[in-house]
Amino acid sequence: MTRTQFCFASALVCSASALVCSASALAVMIALPAPAQADDTATAALKSADGKDVGTVMLTAVPTGVLLDVNVTNLPAGTHAFHIHETGLCEGPDFKSAGGHYNPEEDKHGLMNPAGPHAGDMPNIHVPANGQLRIEVLNQMVNLDSLLDEEGTAIVIHEGPDDYKSDPAGDAGPRLACGVIAK
Repeated sequence: MTRTQFCFASALVCSASALVCSASALAVMIALPAPAQADDTATAALKSADGKDVGTVMLTAVPTGVLLDVNVTNLPAGTHAFHIHETGLCEGPDFKSAGGHYNPEEDKHGLMNPAGPHAGDMPNIHVPANGQLRIEVLNQMVNLDSLLDEEGTAIVIHEGPDDYKSDPAGDAGPRLACGVIAK
């Protein structure tokens, strides 16, 4: 049953009772959260250093931050650092054009660093032997509008894991894939 069907069914049941019940049905309609609109989303198309498509990240604004729906293919198996970087530019093969981690508060790097983390620091991803992974990650330190500012931002996957404490970048090694976050 969709949200509209539920509200309509509630109104029908209540309309046979009393005006008070109709008012409560209206309150139920108002209290339901609105689904994400098209302008509440952005996408990053991930490319490897040799320009091949290796996946997408769909970013959706939620009340507590941004939900990232990560769908990658053809990545090397293993643990890889997964970050939001400060510049919306992904020039291969090294992707250094994406700049450092997104860090508007100028914190130290690392999810385990008491003086951190950067807003762009996120948990490592663990790619299985077939090179395909689908996960969702909630980043509560960012909002979609700030990621889509004038300079833009990018999603970067590194060759190695983030150690969650080394400043400035977690000792994660070279950049493996990059995608500019865009509407």
